Amino acid sequence: MNNFFTYWKWPLLALLIALPAMVLAAAIDVPPDRILGSKHDFTGLNKRAGVVAMPTVAFSDYGSPCVYCHIPPDKDAADALAKGSVPGWNRNEPATGSFNLYDSRTLDNKVKTPSPISLLCLSCHDGTMAVDMTVFRPNGWRNSKDAALHLRINGANDLMSCGKCHNGFVAHNIAIKHIGTDLTNDHPISMTYAGLTHKDNDFNPPDGPYGFDNGVKLYDDKVECASCHNVHNPDVGLLLRTRADRLCETCHIK
Repeated sequence: MNNFFTYWKWPLLALLIALPAMVLAAAIDVPPDRILGSKHDFTGLNKRAGVVAMPTVAFSDYGSPCVYCHIPPDKDAADALAKGSVPGWNRNEPATGSFNLYDSRTLDNKVKTPSPISLLCLSCHDGTMAVDMTVFRPNGWRNSKDAALHLRINGANDLMSCGKCHNGFVAHNIAIKHIGTDLTNDHPISMTYAGLTHKDNDFNPPDGPYGFDNGVKLYDDKVECASCHNVHNPDVGLLLRTRADRLCETCHIK
């Protein structure tokens, strides 16, 4: 009974938590903030993709969409960190020294290593580690029964990468989801938001301590991947927290 409850409690709990938000979202015609059934819900990937190979060949289905990022409630964050996790998360930490971040002479806050919450995103999307490479697995999970290849979000044509099939011909192209470790041509992350001081006239001050009223967020006063992208509702185009034509002007005054 304990294993049965542990196996099912996260999806059920997530659904119960999501229901009020789903009802509210339906009332105002805004996509609900939920992971169940979305592209980040690996437990439902078979049904959406129309194939049965994904969670048995490509990656392991752990029975809960939460465990691929979040530390199970019966585990300790300190233990996860001791095992090499991204601090506070259930993902193994990527090689932080391999990232080459955006920089310019006008960037006030120089950053060499992404913050943990952005490392969480990069631990899948940099293409160096398998999508199911978690520190803890659910209780009852048997590694001896695991036959998956543990593929990476990588466009390479090899048996370790999703790009072997997801090349635009056999299946949809995975390349756009493979960010890599060279982030010099991407929006800067993990730097303190320039609009906090109200001294930089090129940036809007945030509406509150957590960011802007339109959903764009700050994390410990910093701009992160999740500032603009909502990982819990990835069925929205490009995972954006607000309309693409209004996103940039949330922060930038141009």
